[in-house]
Amino acid sequence: MTTTPTTAKLPDTDLQPAPYTGPSRDEVLALRQEYLNPGLITYYREPINIVDGKMQYLWDDTGKRYLDAIAGIVTVSVGHCHPKIVERVRDQVGKLCHTTTIYLHPTIAQYGQALAERFPAGSNLKVTYFTNSGSEANDLAILMARMHTGSFEVISLRNGYHGGSPGTMALTAHSTWKYPVPSSSGVRYATPGYCYRCPLGLEYPSCDIKCASGIEDLIRYETPGQVACFIGEPIQGVGGVVDPPPEYFKIVYDIVRKYGGLCIADEVQTGFGRTGKHFWGFENWDVVPDMVTMAKGMGNGAPIGACTTRPEIAKKMADRLHFNTFGGNPVSMIQGLTTLEIIDQDGIQENALTVGTHLKNRLLELQDRHPLIGEVRGKGLMLGMELVKDRQTKEPATEAAADITEEAKNRGLLIGKGGLFGNVLRIKPPMCLTRDDADFIVDCLDEVMQSIA
Repeated sequence: MTTTPTTAKLPDTDLQPAPYTGPSRDEVLALRQEYLNPGLITYYREPINIVDGKMQYLWDDTGKRYLDAIAGIVTVSVGHCHPKIVERVRDQVGKLCHTTTIYLHPTIAQYGQALAERFPAGSNLKVTYFTNSGSEANDLAILMARMHTGSFEVISLRNGYHGGSPGTMALTAHSTWKYPVPSSSGVRYATPGYCYRCPLGLEYPSCDIKCASGIEDLIRYETPGQVACFIGEPIQGVGGVVDPPPEYFKIVYDIVRKYGGLCIADEVQTGFGRTGKHFWGFENWDVVPDMVTMAKGMGNGAPIGACTTRPEIAKKMADRLHFNTFGGNPVSMIQGLTTLEIIDQDGIQENALTVGTHLKNRLLELQDRHPLIGEVRGKGLMLGMELVKDRQTKEPATEAAADITEEAKNRGLLIGKGGLFGNVLRIKPPMCLTRDDADFIVDCLDEVMQSIA
């Protein structure tokens, strides 16, 4: 791979990191290789040692600045170390860091109320159980669905992603990025609405959305005719920013409910305004789930997750003793509450729409110039570009995606990659991204694609 001269420059900023005096990249890498589990991957061929972050930017141990266009894997919603969050968390840490839910504390109740106010009127989605992660939240949602319905079978989507616990790994029908857990756990896998690579070999709209309607046959012939729940991401994240046809989730939800099941929306990546027009990803498809799971961006980097549902579903949890030692702790709760405030006060959702629309339009222009780009897709600031060696055969350009990710990093741009074949560039930055930042992303990718052509 050759490298062309770099003309795309990071936008100027007044944000500056504090002087760094800790161990170097090589020292950290050596420590990690000796003392940390090798299952902890590094994202790049040449790993970087990130030591500071402010809003949409990160700095390594040498002082080099990067635009974070993957948001710590869609974790940072309103900006790294947002000053208001830093102030509130410092204040809370000075008062109380930990109390379990066996005691009362105001922040957990206040945050539960604040979340309830974000759901569609009339949905009665108002009761929340807080956890430490999205994996825990999804495990809990499956547990509640099974308890409420009395059924055991769960339907998830192929190429989805729902976490790293044994239970949530069983929901993931793709062993490349998770260990292959046998489906004997009562999980059945349905066809996603992946129009660019339709698993059924059909084309929208003449396909009659058979990827969705086929779930009825799955329930009738592969389960006892009953189902506890369906779980799906409104837009598949790790799976390659796959957004389905507009009718997809309506059809799926209707079928699942026909057979007595509940519908779970995994909003870990799509929630909190990231898709732009709506606060929740499911709202893009005009459906209302029975349960909503969330994590990552809800706490802007704090270890926090949650499952919100209706009271009649939640009450089953009272049948046995159940609590979470750290879920709902005051520090995570104050970070979550403050993140919600900032989303409103800083116009974060509107910014995701306006800057995201500009960014997507520029990526579509990039597609016109580079045959390597097979499709640009996504909503708001949850965008993806699928790379192919040939637009007719759609042969995945997996190596090119890895090369582009690496070279973009060298030029100061951090992006993600994912998809079934690892050939999708994932662009999901902190939602404080500016129009100038968006232009840098596209200009940088343009140069990198020219350099590997």
